[in-house]
Amino acid sequence: MRRRTAVLAFGTAAATLLTGCSTMSPEASGTVTLNMVESLTNPTRTDLLKDLIADFEQQNPKIKVNLVSPPTEQADQKLQQMLQSGSGVDVLEVRDITVGPWSNNGWLYDMKKDLDGWKGWQAMTENAVNASKDAEGRTYFVPYGFYGLSLFYRTDLIEKAGFDKPPATWQELLEQASAIHDPGERRYGYAFRGGANSNSNATAAIEAYLADQVDPANGFKLKDGRTIFSAPEAEDAIETYLKLFKQASPKSSVSWGYPEMVEAFSNGSTAFLLQDPEVIATVSESKSISKEQWATAPLVAGPGGKTVQPLATAGWGVAKGSGHKAEAVKLVEFLSQGEASTSFTKKNSLVPILKSAVSDPFYKTGPWSSYVTMTEQPDKYLVVTQPRGVSWWAEWQQKADADVQKLILGKTTPKQLLKGWDAYWTEKWRQEQ
Repeated sequence: MRRRTAVLAFGTAAATLLTGCSTMSPEASGTVTLNMVESLTNPTRTDLLKDLIADFEQQNPKIKVNLVSPPTEQADQKLQQMLQSGSGVDVLEVRDITVGPWSNNGWLYDMKKDLDGWKGWQAMTENAVNASKDAEGRTYFVPYGFYGLSLFYRTDLIEKAGFDKPPATWQELLEQASAIHDPGERRYGYAFRGGANSNSNATAAIEAYLADQVDPANGFKLKDGRTIFSAPEAEDAIETYLKLFKQASPKSSVSWGYPEMVEAFSNGSTAFLLQDPEVIATVSESKSISKEQWATAPLVAGPGGKTVQPLATAGWGVAKGSGHKAEAVKLVEFLSQGEASTSFTKKNSLVPILKSAVSDPFYKTGPWSSYVTMTEQPDKYLVVTQPRGVSWWAEWQQKADADVQKLILGKTTPKQLLKGWDAYWTEKWRQEQ
């Protein structure tokens, strides 16, 4: 998944907050000041948050909010330092890759009791409600949206190649991308991810081929407890995925990460791209392809006609060290419901957390409609939780990306790659017992 890299200057005021107390002393008027820290920072997003905070402060005149916006590359490290010190933060951005270690260290506040009876739950999708709880039912953050894969495709190129609809399965994707692929004309079938985070798309293919067998609570496990990498179908998935590179992708995509993939589709050189909804805004601004030339389709399925949606998420939580937890929870509630939530998800191109999105014209038409289709068909587009909160997730990503690189360079085989991944996760889970 993309992790935003736009940098917002971490100014003097923010630096002062980092070294200050968790919450400022109430003013003589009884006003409480909260420090709120975001991590996926970019200037447009920060301005939006400031507007939402202004609305919150208007509705809650006795609560003031200081928004702290560290540069994205340093944000999680800064947040960890603040959480370790027990000061400097009340409300914070919590991601599915940080909630595990931060909660294990006792840095996050469980909001479960505070949110019992909160009307906001009733307006949320089942995915959002489930994502707000860990395995023991604790609520360390309320999701503000999801990052979910869909297929971006060129309507004109698939029609020219003789196809009347976009691919619905990985095999159809391979067939259509291969038919369109013509390096001599600088026209390529698929925007392959061979560089940073290449393991994510390879895993998406494996999960699709095993859809009915995958444990919803752990997307890397089968329902019988073995890893998904141990199943015969996983080898079929990886072989298909490797063919996508060999038969339908630019040779340079051996090192492509997020920016290169998106650019290749946006500039009109590739016919298919598997990416998050935030890419909708980027492609919409393209001068190389018109809005009539592209669309999105639901995430492609495996041979069984089903697929797995490995939704990534993030949201707002409260620091355990906060001295004003009631006010902090009130801010989390405000950001997670109604117009504040809708505005945040739309302007950040996120899969929404509110049920009302299904009937919202913004999501029902155009490139967003594929996400609504997937939401409305949960039996076909199965939602699972990947083990992104484990302490070794960063280690896994580094290893898996290196292995995918070896695969596409011909230095390992699908069977060898899967054997290594199976052994890796089996051993990690054994050590946890």
